[in-house]
Amino acid sequence: MKIREKIFRPVLLLGLFICVSSPAVHAQIDLHLDTIECHIVGFNFGMKFPSSLYSFETTPDGTHSQLGTAASLYKAPWMDYGINAIYKYKNNWLVTLDGNMWIGNDNLQNRLERMGSIYTRDSIVISTGGYDAVVTCFNRGLSFMGGVGKIFPLLPEKNPNSGFFARLQGGYMFQQTIFKLNHAQAPQLDHDYALLYDHQRQGFILGEGLGFWFMSNHANLINFYVELGLQQCWSHSTRDYTIDYHLGLQGKDNNHYFDMIYSLKLCWMFPLKGRQAHDIYFY
Repeated sequence: MKIREKIFRPVLLLGLFICVSSPAVHAQIDLHLDTIECHIVGFNFGMKFPSSLYSFETTPDGTHSQLGTAASLYKAPWMDYGINAIYKYKNNWLVTLDGNMWIGNDNLQNRLERMGSIYTRDSIVISTGGYDAVVTCFNRGLSFMGGVGKIFPLLPEKNPNSGFFARLQGGYMFQQTIFKLNHAQAPQLDHDYALLYDHQRQGFILGEGLGFWFMSNHANLINFYVELGLQQCWSHSTRDYTIDYHLGLQGKDNNHYFDMIYSLKLCWMFPLKGRQAHDIYFY
């Protein structure tokens, strides 16, 4: 037994020495955060600002004007809300689907000039009860867009899933004026009559965005992006008859509209996946 121990102890010490000293067996370990691939659901809110400088409408004879653009129709800013469905690839490419709604706050401009026959000399709309109907006029819009984007990490060793990002989107949009009657009846702006003045339009929308994307290494609830966006909208009227004395319209609106719109939004994201994984490198 003593002979076995005398033989075993040197062999054990030699084995431990080899394990500790050999570069092929022992290596420093580098914990490196990996990029993740996952589905993401997001909820965004922000503001939109239509451009009065770069927006215009084109008449059938080719004349340009700015009397009927979104910037001319509605005061800014507009509140913007939406839902995002995002797929993030391991290489930090993004595929996005966005549904957004924007809404103003009693912001129809030049309403007396546009709907002169509706308003009295006192600039009110008379209700069926003979008093002011207190009509609120504001814009509402919807857009559905799909796009692709890319994240450019700032600190890839510490957080490869965060950094600046850019994306390009395209889709379809709808917008119109909404008339709200406050506790009164005014048939001149109710039901089908409201369609004469609501400037309902639809068309193609293209969007570009630059921003900052953050995904936490530790907390699944601290994930967001901030984006400065630019949208171009090509739209046309959907109504068979439009009345807008400010535009000189009493009939079919055959104009084509181009609106440039700036946006700023914050999106709170919820990845449908756990925390980021670690890659372990031996060298």
